[in-house]
Amino acid sequence: MRRLIKYFLLGLVLLLVGLSSALLSMRFAIHGREVRVPRFAGLAPADAERLASSQGLVLAIESHFYSADVPAGHILSQYPPPGTKVRRGWKIRLAESLGTQRASVPNVVGQSERVAELNITRHGLEVGSVTTIHLPGAQPSSVIAQSPTADNKNAASPKVGLVISAPENDRMFVMPNFVGQPLTDATAAIKQAGFTLGKIDLLQDTSGPSGIILHQSPAAGQKINTETTISFAVRK
Repeated sequence: MRRLIKYFLLGLVLLLVGLSSALLSMRFAIHGREVRVPRFAGLAPADAERLASSQGLVLAIESHFYSADVPAGHILSQYPPPGTKVRRGWKIRLAESLGTQRASVPNVVGQSERVAELNITRHGLEVGSVTTIHLPGAQPSSVIAQSPTADNKNAASPKVGLVISAPENDRMFVMPNFVGQPLTDATAAIKQAGFTLGKIDLLQDTSGPSGIILHQSPAAGQKINTETTISFAVRK
């Protein structure tokens, strides 16, 4: 019996030793696949590629910015930052320097979107984000703001963002309440405002005079534009 217990304990010890060895091996294997991200800033792309390849990392130049400190064609910044532990095969995102800003930013406010785009590219710049907003009184489809502003000497990016006034048919209005009004008055108001009159349904209703609007679509208070069709149900 004692011998059986002795063999059991010996087997248990060997099992624990085996498990510990396996865990240590797994840990070393995992850490063996990890590397610290080197510093790429200031390097030429070819040198950065060689350094990344030696560490088993992948580079991706995703953006370009002006810089008075880093020469054009060299790495300006990176993510993750140097010293970060990552797995081999990890993608490092880089920004490349365009050097000192030389292109002047044109003033495109007031121009149509198409003319503004041509003007920007003619100056060696790119069109960045384009945002469309509804601005009462503004010329439709024209530039009402830009970033960076004209003649900016400290632009970080070669891209010029634009804010465009929405086209006339995209302008939004609030649907008025025509219920209870005569159809003739509502029809005149709709046509004068440039909207489209849709289907007119006649309802049997003896509770009041004929020709009075009982229902409308869209409902009062909804947002509409000049392409919206307005329909009514009218007392017969």
